[in-house]
Amino acid sequence: METSDTSPADPEGTEGTGRAERAERAAGTGDTEGTAVQDWAAASADPQYRAAVVDLLGALAYGELAAFERLAEDAKLAPTLVDKAELASMASAEFQHFERLRGRLAEIGEDPAAAMEPFAAALDEFHRQTAPSDWLEGLIKAYVGDSIASDFYREVAAHLDSDTRALVLGVLDDTGHSGFAVEKVRGAIEADPRVGGRLALWARRLMGEALSQAQRVVAERDALSMMLVGGVTAGFDLAEVGRMFSRITEAHTKRMAALGLAA
Repeated sequence: METSDTSPADPEGTEGTGRAERAERAAGTGDTEGTAVQDWAAASADPQYRAAVVDLLGALAYGELAAFERLAEDAKLAPTLVDKAELASMASAEFQHFERLRGRLAEIGEDPAAAMEPFAAALDEFHRQTAPSDWLEGLIKAYVGDSIASDFYREVAAHLDSDTRALVLGVLDDTGHSGFAVEKVRGAIEADPRVGGRLALWARRLMGEALSQAQRVVAERDALSMMLVGGVTAGFDLAEVGRMFSRITEAHTKRMAALGLAA
């Protein structure tokens, strides 16, 4: 969930540059062999790859469902009716993404609830530990936390079959929350610079919790972890996993700058 390439919150286009680089990887650039150039029908013949994709779609689906619930809850903290309506609209977009993922799981013969279940506890615990105490913390969480998750899934998408990759990238489309969050947070800091320090600490905590949660989820699911280290698809090794997390961290730093906060 990101700002547009030339949004007011990102005048130099740094966010757009990162998006272009991720899109290039997600298109399978340089991977002339393996899953990234196959469609689902061909790639899913490998049972381990199929299991990895079911895990990925299950994690994404529960994440979108949780995002819907969270945004609907955060709308209660909104200071104005306009803000409340904006969050309600974003919650609706997240639920539509969830429905697309649930539909795809059913289409390939998987039980959506069973696919989501392994990830429910970890994601619920993440949201429990990072419950915002006010409106601004909720906006930071949506902008920073959701964007870190989106970056992670976009990295994984580079090694998916063409059909699954298109679906994943589609449900990661910005729902409009990023630009809205940046505008509101920057406005709040300009009105009272003292809130900047508190929000910067909150964003750093979110960064650590989000990365830890992503690592735990992958470590607990054999097929998904094998995908990341190259056991299922070509071109992804342990060194690349390290570089992937470095890219995610760099993108986080740019987002913090867009908010007017120190990373």
